[in-house]
Amino acid sequence: MTAIGYFTAEIGLWSELHTYSGGLGVLAGDHVKSAADAGIPLVAVTLLYHQGYARQHIDDAGIQTETFPELDMNHLLTKTDIVLDLELDGKPLFAYVWMAEILGQSGHMVPVYFMDTRHPENAIQHQDLSSRLYGGDDGVRIRQEYVLGVGGVQLFDHLEVELNGLHLNEGHCTFAMLELLNRGWSREQLAQRSLFTTHTPVPAGHDRFDWSLVEEVIGDLLPTDAKELVRSAGDPEDASRCSMSHLAVSLSTTVNAVSKLNADVAMTMFDQKIQPITNGVHHITWTAPAMASFFDEHLNGWKMSPTELEHASSTPTTNLLQARAQARQELRDYVRTTTGVELESNRLTIGFARRFATYKRANLVFRDLKRLQAIGAGKIQFVFSGKAHPRDQGGKQLIRDIFASAEQIEDDIPVAFIENYDMKTGLMMTSGVDIWLNNPIRPMEASGTSGMKAAMNGVPNCSILDGWWPEACVHGVNGWAIGEGEDDRDDERDANNIYNVLEHEVIPLWENDQDGWAEMMKASIVASAGFTGQRMIQDYLEFYNQFS
Repeated sequence: MTAIGYFTAEIGLWSELHTYSGGLGVLAGDHVKSAADAGIPLVAVTLLYHQGYARQHIDDAGIQTETFPELDMNHLLTKTDIVLDLELDGKPLFAYVWMAEILGQSGHMVPVYFMDTRHPENAIQHQDLSSRLYGGDDGVRIRQEYVLGVGGVQLFDHLEVELNGLHLNEGHCTFAMLELLNRGWSREQLAQRSLFTTHTPVPAGHDRFDWSLVEEVIGDLLPTDAKELVRSAGDPEDASRCSMSHLAVSLSTTVNAVSKLNADVAMTMFDQKIQPITNGVHHITWTAPAMASFFDEHLNGWKMSPTELEHASSTPTTNLLQARAQARQELRDYVRTTTGVELESNRLTIGFARRFATYKRANLVFRDLKRLQAIGAGKIQFVFSGKAHPRDQGGKQLIRDIFASAEQIEDDIPVAFIENYDMKTGLMMTSGVDIWLNNPIRPMEASGTSGMKAAMNGVPNCSILDGWWPEACVHGVNGWAIGEGEDDRDDERDANNIYNVLEHEVIPLWENDQDGWAEMMKASIVASAGFTGQRMIQDYLEFYNQFS
């Protein structure tokens, strides 16, 4: 039996297993679940992190701190009897292998294997490679990537499947390609049987290591022409360091980005044609219980065939409003329990949740508090959530800014911030708010899958035309565009565009036309049918079928 190896440094399968930090990892989980639904012979390979990603704590001033509690893996995963045997830093390195079985709607199972270096015979520094996701310095990160790539290929020696093709989810996985070359694959075979997915439209977001460090860690696995390979793929640093993404691109025939706009951006970063495969979300995972019951009743077969969501416009408005009211109530209850903020049922609830990277501009809507109060006092309320990376001081400042703004307007506009953003909170928010706000600096949003989840739950997007939204937006029909697709950063212009669309379009429709709002929600669900994991995995299958 042959299988495709899906390699990823992080994966979000369910909320409690914190081996994910944001969209990249949650997308990997949705990819695996969608492959299981479709019956695709996929084997997912990742690393185990006993402390996962940082647990976020926020005080009353919005100051973020982090803790790293140990996860109880025995309650989350199944430990196999496989032990990998590698060599690293001139010493043997052993890795346990844990597994999760993802059972799809088709009855097909996709295994997800987690490699764990906390073996008692390993050096302490090697045991620590399985402590934290994206923790440590370059020396830690490159060694984690060595275990992921080289150990991941070795894992297939222990399985009853033959590795037929390689799908790399970002540059963290590139060493798998070098290990396959070391095992006798020709470069032509590797290129024909590899697919590399790039998400990050920001050069700084791609791993780069000093060549001396790469040689120290992987030794003879490094091709003699590695610098030329990186340079030929269009590295803007001219191969002064080893760009893992450019090395992967140079060894791949097929490279894809995760939206049409993202592909255009990626082609300015890599000297190779980039195919667009827009992300999709696993519809069963990301539909709230109230909405799932509504779909069960009125869109028969939607779980097996999420294209049924295209028929949402014919569903009864009364039942939709009831389902949405239940989802909204559940979010208000959750906000009250977790933050103490009392949200009101009659106000328009605006949601914003994602990684707190500075380019996402989480505090943009608070740029002009007087205007915001003039537009929204007594009418709107906000729910925020999201983590800044522990070392991202700019992202942490955004959280403090939101808390400071919230204090100034609390008498007129309630603002809640839910700490420790995870998959559970993500589902609660994308299904329980009334509009989904997204205002990154275009074109830095690779895809924006949270907006797809909101749309699927009948929550219209109000967003900058970035990521997936230019492919879906019909302004005033299934949501709203903020601006006209401007690429230059202008916070004042973009904030004014948010205020204008709220004042003149969103709030009047919310207040004065319940039927019109219901039609907007239905149109949002219809749009989401094109952005499911089922559609995404079928797009990927066209490339998987070319592996030989």
